[in-house]
Formats: sequence, structure tokens, C-alpha cells
Amino acid sequence: MRRRDPAARCGRSRANATQRRGKAGRAAHKPAATEAAPAETTAETTAAAGTLEAAVCQAAAEHGGGRGRVLVARLDDAGDVLLAGPATRAVRTLADELVFLAGPNGRAAAELLPGVDRVIEWRAPWIDHSPAAVSNAQVADLIARVQGVDEALLLTSFHQSALPLALLLRMAGVRRVCAISNDYPGSLLDVRHVVDETLDVPEAERMLAVARAAGFDLPPGDDGKLAVRRPLPDIGRESGHFLGVGGAADERSYVVVHPGTSAPARTWPAERHRQAVRELVDDGHQVVVTGKERDLTAYVACDAAVDLGGRTTLAELAAVIEGASVLVAGNTGPAHLAAAVGTPVVSLFAPVVPAARWAPYGVPTVLLGDQQAPCSGSRARTCPVAGHPCLSLVTSEQVVKAVRELTQ
Repeated sequence: MRRRDPAARCGRSRANATQRRGKAGRAAHKPAATEAAPAETTAETTAAAGTLEAAVCQAAAEHGGGRGRVLVARLDDAGDVLLAGPATRAVRTLADELVFLAGPNGRAAAELLPGVDRVIEWRAPWIDHSPAAVSNAQVADLIARVQGVDEALLLTSFHQSALPLALLLRMAGVRRVCAISNDYPGSLLDVRHVVDETLDVPEAERMLAVARAAGFDLPPGDDGKLAVRRPLPDIGRESGHFLGVGGAADERSYVVVHPGTSAPARTWPAERHRQAVRELVDDGHQVVVTGKERDLTAYVACDAAVDLGGRTTLAELAAVIEGASVLVAGNTGPAHLAAAVGTPVVSLFAPVVPAARWAPYGVPTVLLGDQQAPCSGSRARTCPVAGHPCLSLVTSEQVVKAVRELTQ
């Protein structure tokens, strides 16, 4: 394949940009331009001085690339993709081009990662929560769309296997494939990274270890925390408007409450969220409620808080959370988005997965929820214990106290 100048790639967009505007009409952040393939996008890279993106691009220029077109894959949800950010930045320091393979739930998060040049969306039948039957056409589609990839880094959770994707990438002609596999991989992997899964290592560090095993590392000055591509949409004036303060809202002037999660087992009751919102307002906080489920956010906000349900893109949500003093959320994507923008988190964490692996990474966090409940480690999407005791016993008073702790 023809090698590209990595410094040049960091300074320009690859395709005809089609601007995506949020409902509030903001367009400062243009993460992707649509290509011919309906589910493939090209991310615009912004190398502003002093940004993490600039550091990644400078490292790529100094090392001269040389590893060709490298694919990084994380096929599950938005939070998992955000946690793959440090590993992705490490790969970008040596890749001539970095292609990110994401599932439909993780695509928007992949478009926010610094260092990503292009995003391919593909629904993996062994990962997706509602998988369709496997078909020849589905497999052929992926093989066609990853043609020209020289190397692949496959990032998985401890309960997932990298081997199905490794097989498909071998069929596509990918020469070098790297992943964690405690199962014998045969000829599917060139670098087989074996880990002790009895140790609960933070997911971001686990994935960065895979990148390092493959010969990639973070650029100088990169602290290995989560990050998003800059600039984010400018919501200053809009935030001031929806908080009723005129002009731009003061930084860290409100609390964000995000009641939705990707699985019922991780959800704090809606009535508790609503009560917490009222008590936070009584405690002197302005509150913004966010989420996709408009009926849920309207109920939780009631007449006490600003309801942004269904009104933000993921990039706009990142900007809203960045302006907050604290995010109150369950174990879900926005908690990791808060970590990526440096906002403290009150984490309503159901122990169906270990908090040591998936709690918000690298930011001040107060963890609420019984981590020793009977559902601990079950990976259940629907609570297997009557009454959902791990979270239902958390009170609104505890949430208010946690917010105070993080804001004082």
C-alpha cells in the first residue's frame, strides 16, 4: 500500500464533510464525513496546539509511522469504546492511518476518540445484545470493507473472545493480528497477550497493555487517561439560556443527572432519580437531566430541572457534562464520557461487573451501591435478585451527600 505522511494526515479531513448539526443548531464539532459506504465515516483530525490530538499527531510525525494502516476494534458499547482511547492513541503514534471498527452502539464514541482517522461500523453477531443470524453477506461486507488493513489490534472484555473477528480479518488478508486470548488461537493471532483474569485491572489499562504487547505506546506527555477529540461543540450560550442565567453559564455551575443505562440491571429507580433531583435543587444546585429516553428524562426532571432528554448528540452531551460540577449516573457510557472530559462522578454502580474494572477512570468518583450484593459478577442485563437490592437501597440523601463531597 502507498504510505502516507502521518503529519499531513493529522492536519486534514479525508472526505467531503457533511456537517452534522444538533437540534440546538450547534456545529462547532464536526466529527465525521459520510463516505460511500452507508456505515463508514471519516473523522476530521484537529491538531490545535496544546491538545492531546496534537501530541498524538506530533508523535506520529516524529516516529514516521511505518506500521501502515492499523485497525483497532472494540465492538460493544460507547463506554467500552471510550475506555479504548489510551490504547488507540498509542497505536496512532506508529500507524500511517488508524481505522476504528465499532459496533452500532459504539460508533459515535469512536468518532470522538483522538487519533482516529476513519470509523467503520459493523454489527458483530457474537457481541451484539440482539444479534441477527449470521449470513454470508454480512461476513463478506466486513471482509470487503477492511481490505488494505495491514495490522489489527482487537480489544475485548474478559468475557469476550477476539478469535471470531481474528478469523474474519485473516480471511480479509490482514497480515498481523494482536489480541488477548486465553484460548488457543492457532494461526489466528501473531501476538497473543495472555492475562490473569482473576485480577481486576481497570479496563483502560487492560487495553493499553494489549497495545504495548503489540509494540505501541503512548506519546510523551500522554497521561493515559480518557480523552475526547477537540474542540467540542460550543454550548456556552445555550447552557446559559437553558439554565436561565443569560449569556454563557459559569463553568461547573450545574449538576448533570443521567438516569438511563444500557441494561435494566444497572438502573437506579426512576422515582429515586426524581427525588434526588428535587433534593439537589433544594440543596442549592442547578440540575440538568440528560438521556435518550425522553419520557424518562421528563419524569425525572419534573418541573425542578432542565430536561435535555433526546436533544444532544454524543459530542454535545460531552460538552454539557464538561461544564458540570458533577455527573450523577449509573455504570453507563456517560460516566466514561465524564471521565474523558474531567468531570467528577457520583457512580450508581450495580456490581454485575466489577467496579475495579469499569468504574469511571481517572476522575474523582463516589461509588454508591452494594458491591457485595448477590448479583456481583453475574454480568446480568436484567437483575437476577428480587427487589434489585444492590441499587434500590441507595437513597437520594446519599446522592446529595456525594455531590456535596465532590463539590466542596
